[in-house]
Amino acid sequence: MQQWEVVEGSLASAQGFRAAAAATGIKKKQGSLDLALIVSDAPETKGAALFTTNLVAAAPVIFSRKNLAESHGRCRAILVNSGNANACTGRKGMQAARECARAAARLLGLEPAEVLLASTGVIGVPLEADLITSHLPDLVKELSAANAPAVARAIMTTDRIPKSCVLRSEWGGKPVHIAGVAKGAGMISPRMATMLSFLTTDARIGPQTLRQLLRAAVRDSFNRVTVDGDTSTNDTLAALASGVSGVRVSSGTRAAAWYLKGLAQLCRTLAVMIARDGEGAKKLVIIQVEGARKAADAERIARAIANSPLVKTAIAGSDPNWGRILCAAGYSGAAFNPGKVDIRINGLPVCRNGLDAGFDEASAREELDRNEITLRLDLHQGRASAQIWTCDLTHDYITINASYRT
Repeated sequence: MQQWEVVEGSLASAQGFRAAAAATGIKKKQGSLDLALIVSDAPETKGAALFTTNLVAAAPVIFSRKNLAESHGRCRAILVNSGNANACTGRKGMQAARECARAAARLLGLEPAEVLLASTGVIGVPLEADLITSHLPDLVKELSAANAPAVARAIMTTDRIPKSCVLRSEWGGKPVHIAGVAKGAGMISPRMATMLSFLTTDARIGPQTLRQLLRAAVRDSFNRVTVDGDTSTNDTLAALASGVSGVRVSSGTRAAAWYLKGLAQLCRTLAVMIARDGEGAKKLVIIQVEGARKAADAERIARAIANSPLVKTAIAGSDPNWGRILCAAGYSGAAFNPGKVDIRINGLPVCRNGLDAGFDEASAREELDRNEITLRLDLHQGRASAQIWTCDLTHDYITINASYRT
């Protein structure tokens, strides 16, 4: 079975795709890219998506769910804006979504149901559809492989860096690509997919199979990321499969297993980028829980530790306060014996059998000063394990979010 390798490229590395981005004035900073369009030129392109589990869902989420159902997965374009979430905007928000989709479809020669929408930014502020529709003619003209890299920048809000990855492999002697971009730094605890992420592939995959593969890939990637424990109103992971490579991927086949490995690798790469780029973060933190009775218990404990403000601030200050870690595990709701727990920081034992391990304070602080930290808990209760990616919590997180709207 062929391996997947990371290659240079963009969303247009997958055959059949073009993309472009523009500055429309939705963002406060003049000249900032805030609108992107991803288009497949292949008529038989199929799409699938996963959306936020938040009961309060943004207009583009509601609209795109409906489009996918009505089109039976026939999708050719994704239109995304940043700077305004178009969430909690009522009928005006839905009308703005419809206007934008209709305008894009008309210019691309598509049906409105073939267009997916996504938005990110401030909640509760009406989206001015004219800012988008007036720029669409020029944006469509700019669609190309050369302009595709700009999409990763256009979807950023508080992100410090654009996040993208491209993988390549072969099946039956034919090259296949999976490409992806993502954005997210705050309001990160999706439990479904990711904040915003868009994937392109030139494999030939039906919408049901594509959705199944997406669900499997995000289980141990985007669903294992948390920055602050908040699930957004706008979380969207959308994928388009052009089929141009000629490689068919069907459910339950060897090709599907091969393809899932690449898709999972891509999603993990983007997920780690999101955790590393958490708002105000200085350190990537990997929580590994081992020796649990059940996988669900391991995940509960890992997630509780990853979301604990006390744990995250201790890491920010390089304070080896292992008691906070054990405390978070204890209130997670998982069953375990605290008297059997071992805790290590980057391999350094700080807790043994639920008690202080007699570690060297200076050595522990040195480990916590690193920009990548692994907290490993061994419960010694069973064989199940789980891993969560998170980051430290610094004063910069407060600064960013205290003034995000104003």
